[in-house]
Amino acid sequence: MRVVVALGGNALLRRGEPMTAEAQRGNVRVAAPLLAQVAQRHQLVLTHGNGPQVGLLALQGAAYAGAEPFPLDVLGAQTEGMIGYVLEQELGNLLPAEVPLATVLTMIEVDPADPAFGDPSKFVGPVYDRAQAQRLAAEKGWTVKPDGSHWRRVVASPSRGASSRSAPSAGCSTRTSW
Repeated sequence: MRVVVALGGNALLRRGEPMTAEAQRGNVRVAAPLLAQVAQRHQLVLTHGNGPQVGLLALQGAAYAGAEPFPLDVLGAQTEGMIGYVLEQELGNLLPAEVPLATVLTMIEVDPADPAFGDPSKFVGPVYDRAQAQRLAAEKGWTVKPDGSHWRRVVASPSRGASSRSAPSAGCSTRTSW
């Protein structure tokens, strides 16, 4: 049987935790034993969010004054690969070698006229207090909105069209994952 499990980006980097690779790996390590149990009996497909990770990469890119920051779609692909890598490592530490693993990157087509571009709603990056968020919005041209008792940057989340491409990453290990 094929089992699909969705891990939210905030499950991988929890609110208030340091936005570090170590914190993310630790959270994956907590989930990995249960996921490995499922993968031993079923075909496991993992999907995940990446809002905190994309936001962090955007902040890191904006801090470098020597070049224009990468666009959000490229940052999304970077985080897909990074998260897939960590998931594969932690599951690979628990599963027998004959259980296949692979990371699949996707590209989604969106309509450039989608109204979501006029009303961003996808939270990305860390949380801020209201004053910090408003200052960053003014400095960087961001849209910010309340997220519970905190504030965060928001970006457009247009309706997804067809998946234009989806294939295992080049250079992935000999283990293939689903």
